[in-house]
Amino acid sequence: MADAQESAEAGQAAYRVLARKYRPQSFADLIGQEALVRTLTNAIDSARVHQAYILTGVRGVGKTTTARILARALNYRGPDGDKGPTAGPTDDCEICRAIAEDRHVDVIEMDAASRTGVGDIRELIEGVRYRPVEARYKVYIIDEVHMLSGSAFNALLKTLEEPPPHVVFIFATTEIRKVPVTVLSRCQRFDLRRVAPKLLSEHFTGIAAKEGVATDEEAIRLIARAADGSVRDGLSLLDQAIALTDGRLEGGAVRQMLGIADRGRLYDLLEATLGGRLEEALTILTDLYQLGGDPILVLQDLMEIVHAATRLKLSASGNPDEALPDLERTRGKALGDGLGLAELARAWQLLLKGHGEAQLAPVPLQAAEMVLIRLAHASSLPPPGDLIRQLRQEAPATKPAGAVSSPSAAPASAPTGQAGGQGPQAAALAPKAAPAPLPAPEPRGGLAIASFPALVSLVRARGEHSLANHLECDVSLVSFGGRHLVLQALAEAPRDLQSRLGRLLGDWTGQTWRVELSQSEGAAPLRQQQKAAASEQREAALRHPLAQAFLAQFPEARLTAHRRDQAGDLPPADGGDRPEEDDELSLEERALLAGLSPDELEAPPNDD
Repeated sequence: MADAQESAEAGQAAYRVLARKYRPQSFADLIGQEALVRTLTNAIDSARVHQAYILTGVRGVGKTTTARILARALNYRGPDGDKGPTAGPTDDCEICRAIAEDRHVDVIEMDAASRTGVGDIRELIEGVRYRPVEARYKVYIIDEVHMLSGSAFNALLKTLEEPPPHVVFIFATTEIRKVPVTVLSRCQRFDLRRVAPKLLSEHFTGIAAKEGVATDEEAIRLIARAADGSVRDGLSLLDQAIALTDGRLEGGAVRQMLGIADRGRLYDLLEATLGGRLEEALTILTDLYQLGGDPILVLQDLMEIVHAATRLKLSASGNPDEALPDLERTRGKALGDGLGLAELARAWQLLLKGHGEAQLAPVPLQAAEMVLIRLAHASSLPPPGDLIRQLRQEAPATKPAGAVSSPSAAPASAPTGQAGGQGPQAAALAPKAAPAPLPAPEPRGGLAIASFPALVSLVRARGEHSLANHLECDVSLVSFGGRHLVLQALAEAPRDLQSRLGRLLGDWTGQTWRVELSQSEGAAPLRQQQKAAASEQREAALRHPLAQAFLAQFPEARLTAHRRDQAGDLPPADGGDRPEEDDELSLEERALLAGLSPDELEAPPNDD
């Protein structure tokens, strides 16, 4: 009995999780990182070893593993100790085996998440000046390097820029944006990609076979999808799923473990919702919840289905992707074919908003139910474009002032089912004496905007004074034609100017306006043009003979304001008709301004 217990304890102690047991030991074992492997292999083969590398990517894609493989490759000496660096297998080298087991003195690995201070970095770089004890390079691996403090980064900079030839730094981080640019500029950067679900599925299938576990395609696909591109996360899920089963890994058990719903039932749920069958949809959602489905994940899966259906609908070839499962290819394509792009986009937006609400709701199931109710209601509404066309067709003709509406045109007598009672049937019931139908009126009163200044005037007249000020001062006109407006936004322009202006113009004119922002240089802002015109007018007024004569008599006088006559010109310089305000001047003052004597000014005009 005691021997059996000791044997069981020894077996438990010897067990290694799959993520460590199947950790890559060479560049050939890395999956999904072909560009990284090719670059590092060529660098090692050509002896172009850089002084510092930085590896970035999401968790579990192999950053630290790649750093350790690179450390072994650079320090490889072979079984006889006379070989150089290699990108191939390193199992026959004692130094490489010691590095793989984390027991070699010349490969120093530091976790920056727990040692973030400048003192830790100073202690580390104190050993940089000493040569390696046994290996070819002294390799410093700093994991989660973005966790270092600003002082620690500053202490590392000089050593990082000019390290001894026997030192190589390898950094790993998931937050590359938090690493100072001064550090990034001294390193060769490698971005490790998320591993594609297909590669993960093949990798997990091979590992399950080595572990003697039978799997079905759906179970492996669910684990690969839940891994989200992370090999380590996927192996942890696979480890958990194997422990859950009794020798065979099936999709139902994985779905129950992950708390996700059956894909076919999800399609049933979405189709029932978009079809307006709310009772059926809520029943399916309740069944999925009772089977362990997370309402938030259900909404997320519905979003994925809508996205997949949209992609299939937009496929240039018209054929579904063969890499997709049969269910996705058949039902996803059928869903996309049965809905328009506007309906799919609207469903995506409602699900996206509802997903965020469900995450904040105290009871996610209730929030998910309300999302489905909202989606079902929205699916019964016509597209906005159809509504606008219907409103235009049903808009009553403008009646003259004092006209009396006929009883047949009253809403109470409108035919059943006509929105607002103003459909074609109501028009047919109009009195015989009514004038012939007029042509379709211009949208919203026939507003026509001929120029950009007229557009700004319209915006100000409609009470949008703040927007009008921005249009006058903070934008430059690039082009204006039809209902297409191209503007160059200056630094002071608000961010929502484009959307706000387009929406208001559409509401006021009843037509779609294209308002674009361009980097091209446009004309000067309207306010600047107005100031330039006012300055030019002022200078023209000062050059006028009357003004010159006045300034000659009164040198200290200053022009404080000027005006133009109805034709837009300055007062004539020949003593002709002047505006009525000149009557306020005395005869002598007017004669002085005209350069004439009072007698000449009073003389009647010569008809000749």
